[in-house]
Amino acid sequence: MKKILILTTSTGEGHNQAAKSISTSFVKSGYEVVTHDFLKNNSKILTKLFINGYEISASFFPKTYGLGYKLTDTSFTNKLLSMVFLFTRKKLSKLIQSENPDIILLTHPFAVNIMGSLKKQGLNIPVISIVTDFKAHATYLDNNIDAFITASENTCNDMALRGIDKNKLFAFGIPVKDEFLEDKKDIKVIKSDDYFNILLMSGSMGLKNISYVLKELLTNPNKLRITVVCGKNERLKADLLQEYNHPIKNKKLHILGFSKDVDSLMEYSDLIISKPGGLTVTEAISKHLPILIPFAIPGQETQNVEFLTSNGYGIYVDNLLEINLIINDLISNRDKLKTMEKNLYNLSSKYSKDKIVDIANKLISNR
Repeated sequence: MKKILILTTSTGEGHNQAAKSISTSFVKSGYEVVTHDFLKNNSKILTKLFINGYEISASFFPKTYGLGYKLTDTSFTNKLLSMVFLFTRKKLSKLIQSENPDIILLTHPFAVNIMGSLKKQGLNIPVISIVTDFKAHATYLDNNIDAFITASENTCNDMALRGIDKNKLFAFGIPVKDEFLEDKKDIKVIKSDDYFNILLMSGSMGLKNISYVLKELLTNPNKLRITVVCGKNERLKADLLQEYNHPIKNKKLHILGFSKDVDSLMEYSDLIISKPGGLTVTEAISKHLPILIPFAIPGQETQNVEFLTSNGYGIYVDNLLEINLIINDLISNRDKLKTMEKNLYNLSSKYSKDKIVDIANKLISNR
């Protein structure tokens, strides 16, 4: 039995979800899968620095986070990280010797730095990196990695321009759960009434910004069915349930916490309103669900916005007071939604978790 070692960590839930999603495909193909959080299991100090630091800065100091993201988008950052991850690299090297995997897969850019260094030092196990955003930060760039799985051809082209061998680049999509790849026709029948169905998501951290979006949507004159997913922010869920515990004319409001049924909620919806995290966006793409973006964390998410809007996959609104104008326009002009759905279908048609497994098999056979 072939063995794959998947390296991930928790700076945002998307990296872990991508790891879980792709692991199922390898299990189905007969692999033994070992998933390892390379920060949490190797360095408490770095875990607090990077994971807690990300959550605090992204949630409370987004502009500072965005500036830091931009300033670190250089090759110098990789040299600095090589020193920072010195002890983590040594511990991972011992783990790799112990597990002896046939191939290693990465869902976080910091793991690229670590594995790139080990490959440079002579490690002969093939390594695949999954780029979990639509534009690769410098920390993803290392030609010692054997293959890169990206979210789009745009990502491939950008990485090639920045020095990555184009033969190592494959636009097979960020891995999502199998449920997002299924077409649930029975749910679509329910959408035959005269309500416009909106899925309002706050991301895994449950950013409070959605409360402002919801307040605007509830003033919309059209019939709206709004499903709010508050993520892990139980306080946000409780506050919204308390504030909107009464009937609202022409509105059907459902307020949820963390949900494991996002695939069904997307299938049920005409539009998703969300911050543009790489995994959420890919899930929406897989469901051909048009995206409205009312806010984005500066850094990778603003780059995701640029990708989505420039290719006709979504709409960005930088003033919440204009959100109802956009909703009204989409309701009145359904062809705009249909065009976005078609664009998303064309993009998602290139996505394939099975092809990622095929690349792994090829790299192993060529080892």
